[in-house]
Amino acid sequence: MHDFEVVSNEEIAEGIFSLVILAPRLASALKPGQFVNIRVPGDASELLRIPLSYVSADAEHGTVEIWYAVVGNATRRMSQWKPGFTSDLLGPGGRGWKAPEGTKRALVVGGGIGVPPVLCLSRELVSAGVAVDACVGAASASKLVGLEDFRALGCDQICVATDDGSAGACGFCTEPASELLAAGGYDYVATCGPGVMMSKVAAAAAEAGVYCEASLERMMSCGFGACSTCNVETADGMQGACMCGPVFDASKVVVW
Repeated sequence: MHDFEVVSNEEIAEGIFSLVILAPRLASALKPGQFVNIRVPGDASELLRIPLSYVSADAEHGTVEIWYAVVGNATRRMSQWKPGFTSDLLGPGGRGWKAPEGTKRALVVGGGIGVPPVLCLSRELVSAGVAVDACVGAASASKLVGLEDFRALGCDQICVATDDGSAGACGFCTEPASELLAAGGYDYVATCGPGVMMSKVAAAAAEAGVYCEASLERMMSCGFGACSTCNVETADGMQGACMCGPVFDASKVVVW
């Protein structure tokens, strides 16, 4: 359990906010791909915490940055938090990304609010000397996040796709991802976003013979394996996303 204080909470795209919190112990412990379970006070009828991934952690300053989409009452209340607001969270939770040893070139594919976990991973990979290409997708240009961050990392190739064609290619980011994988040269693929998107990325990676991990979205109600509301059907049986995931070997996921 970590108490935290809001440092900033700003809208960075249509309906998507960047929340920066002060939580020194958490900032030092988080690993890319893990999540936190945040308590959002204000409605006694809502008992569950909100599970969210993070985009960056600064151990030196004790801060954690979280990008989230406003999709319901709790996240709507979150969007109204001001600097100085306090609450608490559980974390770090789950299993993060595990790029194979010796990875030299990686492809990350993020759709919508699935961009933060792969952006967080990309920072770690680039700092370790791994070349990273990125495919980023969104419903429209107004909902696109992370593009400038990937550019700042110096990614070799950055492909953008939007459903309506208002930024980048018109269509889904699975298409450029499949083309890049077919061209070869990758050791590792990481993806996060809608289930249909991830399943297509996983299939393309399998066809190219490249190891792929996927961060699955499930309602991780308790966050520590007690409630079984976040089960994922895998080739190894049912596994809870909050403990065995949220990052899974994509080749073993049966139901996306």
